Amino acid sequence: MNQLLTAQGLGGVVFLAVSAAVVIGALIAVNSKRLIRAVTGLCLCLIGVAGLYYFLNSPFLALMEILIYVGAVGVSIAFAVMLAEPRQEEKGTRATGLGALFGFIGGALLTWGLIKAGLSTHWQRAAEKINDGSMLQLGKSLLTTYGMVFELISLVLLIAIIGSLALGKRGRSNGPGKISG
Repeated sequence: MNQLLTAQGLGGVVFLAVSAAVVIGALIAVNSKRLIRAVTGLCLCLIGVAGLYYFLNSPFLALMEILIYVGAVGVSIAFAVMLAEPRQEEKGTRATGLGALFGFIGGALLTWGLIKAGLSTHWQRAAEKINDGSMLQLGKSLLTTYGMVFELISLVLLIAIIGSLALGKRGRSNGPGKISG
């Protein structure tokens, strides 16, 4: 119990809480029947991912995760949900017994493979401080080493914005392409 009150012990507790937020948010996002609850679960999951970035000594990336994904993408999806036409749809059918069995077996095999790879790999200890964490170093990394990843992230954001604009243009009571006014 005394170890729990140390800095490392409390850090472990906070890490477990952040990890639980990621898992719980993902489960809410996947299993919700209402779309707005799924968006809320997605935002909770992304806030937990930002917390994990913070634990990896990357506070700038954690802040960008919150601003871009939780803020921009989450709000865009929420606006798209609010502007979309409400429809009474038939309830979807659950997976058949055979489909559910194959899904469970596939998930179990994937989990087993990841656990086996994680336990059998020799993990090297990371350096205490990889870089100075300055904005200059981050800018150089983004524009040289991680340039392609940076462009792919901007492409995903562009697709999200275009999708929300397409849904918003239609509006609630107008047909496709009709603008009231």
